[in-house]
Amino acid sequence: MGDAGEIRLQIAGTGGEEAAIDTSPATAAPPPISKRLQWWALVVVNIVFVLAGQSVATLLGRIYYDQGGGSLWMATLVQSCGTPIAIPLLLYFGRRRPKSTRVARPPLLKIAAIYAGLGILLAGDNLMYSYALLYLPLSTYSLICATQLSFNAVFSYFINKEKFTALILNSVVLLTFSAALVGVNNGSDGTNSSVPAGKFMAGFALALSASAVFSLILSLNQLTFDKVLKSDTFYDVMEMQFWSNTAAALVSVAGLFISGEWSTLGGEMHGYKKGAVSYGMTLAWTAISWQLTTMGMMGLVAAVSSLFSNVISTVGMPLAPVIAVIFLKDKMDGVKVLAMLIGLWGFASYIYQHFLDDAKIKKILAESSADDDEHQTVKLATE
Repeated sequence: MGDAGEIRLQIAGTGGEEAAIDTSPATAAPPPISKRLQWWALVVVNIVFVLAGQSVATLLGRIYYDQGGGSLWMATLVQSCGTPIAIPLLLYFGRRRPKSTRVARPPLLKIAAIYAGLGILLAGDNLMYSYALLYLPLSTYSLICATQLSFNAVFSYFINKEKFTALILNSVVLLTFSAALVGVNNGSDGTNSSVPAGKFMAGFALALSASAVFSLILSLNQLTFDKVLKSDTFYDVMEMQFWSNTAAALVSVAGLFISGEWSTLGGEMHGYKKGAVSYGMTLAWTAISWQLTTMGMMGLVAAVSSLFSNVISTVGMPLAPVIAVIFLKDKMDGVKVLAMLIGLWGFASYIYQHFLDDAKIKKILAESSADDDEHQTVKLATE
């Protein structure tokens, strides 16, 4: 996901910044077609993981509450306990990575402290998401969570030194307006789901806070890749995802026991409306879906940027209200439709900036290649 000896296409999240291109003779030529196709293939796979995993996970999370599930720490645990899925990939790519990258790594204690810190932050964020999903219909929850792109744009500016353009600023403002519409129109949260009465404002605040913290985590992930690990290979991505989620899972298990919710799980399973087997399958598939989502987002952070990763996550937000209307019979009134359209407009603004950045980088590469060809022609003519 990042070869040091090649031109790195930082297409998204650059805010109009020119790509860092090494013009030395050894690296002036554009990367081979196969390399670019491989890069795009990895990006597409990660995008599919994010969109599919996020939609399924949030839907199953809402179903868990509706069918009789009530353990907030269990709902938090399943967001990070699917880490064993990543072990085969971690072992495979660990054996294939160059020895030079193993020697150049920072001290183990430093890396462990970073991963533990990210894991604790992630566990707290997952708990806020669990509360927000309990207190809000899925459609409302998803529209509010779309504000994470706005938060990430701000964090990327201050932490990752990414620039703001008019289009990115437009995207931030529109997504903020989209969430504000949902917030001021809290009477539009009609649903057949078992949402507690009088908890809308608490759910709104928690969803907003969780979105902000998650955006901060993504920016910190990118900062770790750029400044600490100084590498964004697939192994580095998988390692960070595995250990930070493992730390988050351990914190969630501790919370489950300290809160005493572990003693209620047996009764919760037997009282589940769809039966004990359905209870276990719901939790298992929720864990798998969240793990695929996390793998996809981490892959996009490494391959492109934290801001682009959050943009893709935001794409999935309009899918959730549609799913909620179909499967959960949520109310989709004019205000929610307007909020969704404004959110899509904000997303389109960022994608257009992505298109402009891509076109700019291609132009730079083409001009560099043309200059090299002209220089080579003049050199041959003078010999």
